[in-house]
Amino acid sequence: MAKLYFKYGVMGSSKTAQALITKFNYEERGMRVWLIKPKTDDRDGENTVRSRIGLSSPAYVLPLAENVYESFQKLSDQVDVIIVDECQFLSEDQVDQLADIVILHNIPVLCFGLRTDFRTKMFPGSRRLLEIADSITEIKTICSCGKKATVNVRMDGRGRIVTQGEQILIGGNEQYTAMCYQCYMEKRREQENM
Repeated sequence: MAKLYFKYGVMGSSKTAQALITKFNYEERGMRVWLIKPKTDDRDGENTVRSRIGLSSPAYVLPLAENVYESFQKLSDQVDVIIVDECQFLSEDQVDQLADIVILHNIPVLCFGLRTDFRTKMFPGSRRLLEIADSITEIKTICSCGKKATVNVRMDGRGRIVTQGEQILIGGNEQYTAMCYQCYMEKRREQENM
């Protein structure tokens, strides 16, 4: 029985690497993978999924307004599994459409992405996945203090924590770091007292 999976973690927790390794494992067993990335994620080029450790693969680019179920129906006889990277950028409707693929076509869908943004607020796609996914797994990494990192911290050019702004700002290590909540709050308090 196929499932809708949500595998989430903070930035730098190897989500994309795990998505690409999972793709490789399915393909090594002769299964056909439809690798998807939302159009919002253009950091590594429009149609490329690339991990920080150097793994990469071409991917189908999914615009926010596209009905993923209808797109799948055109390919359904060519797909054994669907893997979505940066799934936090999906719309709630697209998450529901992926669930329909699982239910109506018995195709497993594995979604990898962030749970929350730099303000510690949920992304719409992640919220919907937490509401309806059959399997939810946290991909863990650590803060510089050694505790489990849970916050995607946006930093400005001076190394200060940013707490205001648009939810989406595509970037990597130059703009984001992962911290535990305690270190995040301590650094915010330090900034406020400067």
